[in-house]
Amino acid sequence: MNGLTNDGSKTLSMTRGQRSRRLTHNLRVSQADAAAFGVMVGLGETYLPLFVLTVGLSEVMSGLVVSVPVLLGGMLQMVSPWAVALLKSHKRWVVFCSMLQAASFVPLIGAAIVGYIPAWAALVVASLYWAGGLGTGPAWNVWIGSLVPRSIRAHFFAKRTRLQQLTVLAGFLGGGFALQFGKRLDEAAGAGHGNVLAVFGILFTIAFVCRVLSASFLAAQHEPVPLSVERRRMPVLEQLRSYRHSAGGRLLFYIIVVQFGVWITGPYFAPYMKKKLHFEYVDYAVLIAFSFVFKIMALPLCGRFAKRWGARRLLTLGGIGIIPLSGMWSVSDNYAWLCLTQVTAGVCWAAYELAFFLLFFESIPANERVGVLTLFNLLNSAALAAGALVGGVILSLADEAPWAYHTLFVASSTWRAISLIFLWRVPHIEVTGDAVGVQIEELRPTGEVLDGPILSSLPDETRP
Repeated sequence: MNGLTNDGSKTLSMTRGQRSRRLTHNLRVSQADAAAFGVMVGLGETYLPLFVLTVGLSEVMSGLVVSVPVLLGGMLQMVSPWAVALLKSHKRWVVFCSMLQAASFVPLIGAAIVGYIPAWAALVVASLYWAGGLGTGPAWNVWIGSLVPRSIRAHFFAKRTRLQQLTVLAGFLGGGFALQFGKRLDEAAGAGHGNVLAVFGILFTIAFVCRVLSASFLAAQHEPVPLSVERRRMPVLEQLRSYRHSAGGRLLFYIIVVQFGVWITGPYFAPYMKKKLHFEYVDYAVLIAFSFVFKIMALPLCGRFAKRWGARRLLTLGGIGIIPLSGMWSVSDNYAWLCLTQVTAGVCWAAYELAFFLLFFESIPANERVGVLTLFNLLNSAALAAGALVGGVILSLADEAPWAYHTLFVASSTWRAISLIFLWRVPHIEVTGDAVGVQIEELRPTGEVLDGPILSSLPDETRP
């Protein structure tokens, strides 16, 4: 602990040049952390459901393994303040969680070598992955906010977000082409999935190395001392009562209702594409790329729309736009049609997510945002897991028949339409920003990226 105290004392006595060099160092390694983390998401996490299918587990399990364990990560965030207080350091907790997430790839590498993993083990591994990933959220948000001066936050976090988006894109495109190459080798040999499994092992190994590098970059950043540790926090039920009738509370309720409907079908697009449509790995990667790239391209336009016409109108457009997206998969399985669907999805999700972040956090005082973000993540992960379980039950009862997938697609669109009732209850909220820095936590096949907002990239004050 003395090292941290000494580091803080040195910071106070530094010359202007020394502080500038330290700031430059912190910003550079933070960018490196974002890049390494992005490669891990693109190469490792994105292909987990396809790996589960390759080793012989069910289509339902391939969906559950990337959804239900997220709830554990949301729950772990609730103990984050106490863990930070125990370690007397945000940095130590973040690095620990990052290494835990890296360690979750080790059993996956072993499973790729032996060609099998039990269903329970896949769920445990995924739970460790999400516990390590989401567990860092609140502590990292406080820490990074203390490192980046207010005057450069907007530019820095925009640049950091773009870098991470590019590395995620490179990761999952590279992974898709590598898996396609492995499949062709297997087809040429005329036996099994040996080469595909070997490629999965390589992808998970690279993902492991990237997360270890990410953790080392985090460890290389300084931690200002004293950095306040939030030990006291309102109980969840008390927080819910506090926000229930507020503008932010109504918005939160709408978002959670939508998330439940989205995740009835969200985790099951990957098995549908692989097992029912028999898509190649490259087809899968390119479809994801369409939604991801067009979402990135649409975000600046959505920001300008929000600045001119208001984030509330942007949310209305996004909320209406996402309604037919899952149902469009039942119209046709033509690849060109699905590419068009993905383009539409990218644009609509960009509008929806940007508007939500701008409205939600603008309605909350800056000193309450970390606590509210933790509450949101818990409720969001619970809705996500509940929706996935409902979808999994429906698929299981129907023996994973093709018509059951289409039932989920239509049900999800119907639920999103019904949720508009709650959108109309959200009042107008004046916003000052038009962009939000994000940390990409999960990339889903149809564009509904699980992003974590970087709170220090938001305006510090709420508007009346």
